[in-house]
This record gives sequence, structure tokens and C-alpha cells, in this order.
Amino acid sequence: MSLRDWFASKRDKSTKLDVAAMNTRLTDEEICKLWTQCFNCQENLPTKELEKSLMVCPQCGYHFRIGAHKRIMQLCDDFMELDADLLPADPLEFTDTEPYAKRQKDARKKTGLNEAVVCGIGQIGQEQLALAVMDFTYLGGSMGSVVGEKITRLIEKALEHKLPVVIFSSSGGARMQEGTFSLMQMVKTGAALARLHEAGLLYISVLTEPTFGGVTASFGTLGDITIAEEGARIGFAGRRVIEQTIRQKLPADFQTATYLLNYGQVDMVLPRGEVSGTLASLIRLHRLSSGVKPVELALAGTSVQDAV
Repeated sequence: MSLRDWFASKRDKSTKLDVAAMNTRLTDEEICKLWTQCFNCQENLPTKELEKSLMVCPQCGYHFRIGAHKRIMQLCDDFMELDADLLPADPLEFTDTEPYAKRQKDARKKTGLNEAVVCGIGQIGQEQLALAVMDFTYLGGSMGSVVGEKITRLIEKALEHKLPVVIFSSSGGARMQEGTFSLMQMVKTGAALARLHEAGLLYISVLTEPTFGGVTASFGTLGDITIAEEGARIGFAGRRVIEQTIRQKLPADFQTATYLLNYGQVDMVLPRGEVSGTLASLIRLHRLSSGVKPVELALAGTSVQDAV
């Protein structure tokens, strides 16, 4: 068979595809989901391969933002969520371009979360811990009354069971729609962490992209050990606000994880793949050296997938 005849036979076969087969073709939207473009190097990456690398670009090392559920699945062997049904209120009946109540409803629909933090008891490398993970996709990870309440309750549960606490922060700061109520959460969470410290229990703060405002000014930087994820931006006010205030140009790497490490504001900067193992080692080291025996909670064989 000549090459021309071979192509002709292929063309004939392709024209005989039935309607059902035609309907199974991928849509443009489905094709887009198969590939993800890196924001840093612009490389088009197979989404499945990117997920295997923990959402870290294999070409340039860029760390994509990930949600709370995906973070927990990457970290934990087992996880039992606490206070999942705690819902935010609208104490000020706040309205800007749209009512705050509507913003909450839209955020719940978009993310599948009831608030900007997921709290629970987890297990990493045989070590049990009280874990809170913030999700930036829920109203910018902003800290309102429920975020502060859930974190405080988690710390109290850790005190009850003598467990270490790990909080992954990702937030734009205090939630403006709740006014003073949101600012009060800085004091409340700080006081709870002070009780944890007095009890000799470990608190590790993990700062991820991005962490700003009232979260940075409260539990974000109160850790006995503070870890920053590689590539994270961390600060209080935004870069542009600071430049306008001091009328000076800031360094290019200002407010990055590496910048903060160089000036002693964080203890270590880790790539995402090393965070889980490092947490397990630090928790184990503290448990053995402190002599504090945790009263472990039965997770009832809950798998991470079922929990989240």
C-alpha cells in the first residue's frame, strides 16, 4: 500500500465515526483542564503531572496556591474535622457593592467550604496534631469571627489532649465586613496561644502564599517555630502601600520568604515537598525532649478523603 493510499484509508475510517463517538470528544473547557500554565515560566504542564508534584512547577519550582482540602490531603495520613458546621453571621449588616451575606453565600458555593479555615485533628508520620489550614479562595482567606473562633477552639482541644498545634496561614488579613469583631480575633487567638505556650506545648506556624494583615500580626508570627513555604509573600501592609507611605522604592525581593529568612523573621524556608516530613520530625523531637505525653484522639479510621 502506498503512503497516499494509507492516508486515504485513514481518512475514510475517520468519516465513518458515528454520532455517539462524536459526542465523546472533549470540549475546549475539558481540554483546558488537562493542562495548566505556570504563572512564572509560562510552561504548559499536564495537570495530572502537576498534581503529582504537589502543585509545584517541575520546570521552575513555582508553588501554585492550593486550597485547604488539597493541602490536608497532601499532609495527613488521617484527619478528623472539627466545627465544620460553624457558620459566619452578619453582625454589622454590612453592604458595599453587594451585601456581606451574599458574599458569604457565593464563597460557600464557589469553594465548598463554610469558612476560610478548616480545623481538625490529623496525623502526620505517626504524630498526632491539631491542624488548621486557611483557604485563600474563601473571601481572600480573611479572618472573621468564625475563623478566630474555630482556631481558638482548636487550640483549646489541643490543650485538653496535650497535642501540638500547626496552623497553615494564607490570608489577606482581617475581614473588613465584620469591623471590630474581626480585629478582636487577633487578641483571642493570641491569648489562646499564650495558654498553649504556658502548658509547654508546641506551636508551629507555616506561612504560605500570601499571608498579610491581621493574620501576620497575630497567630501567623507567634509560632515557637515559624516556617515559610518557598515563594510565599508575607507581610502586614502591601508593597504598594508601604512605598507610597515612605516614598521610597523597596527591594525586589521585599516581603518574600527568603527575604524574611535573611532578616530572622522566619526560622526556615521549605519547598512544599519537605513540609510534611519536617513537621513530623519537629513534633517528634519536641515530644521526646519535653516529656509531654499526648492524650491521643481516636480518629475512628477516618481517611483524609472522607474527612475533607
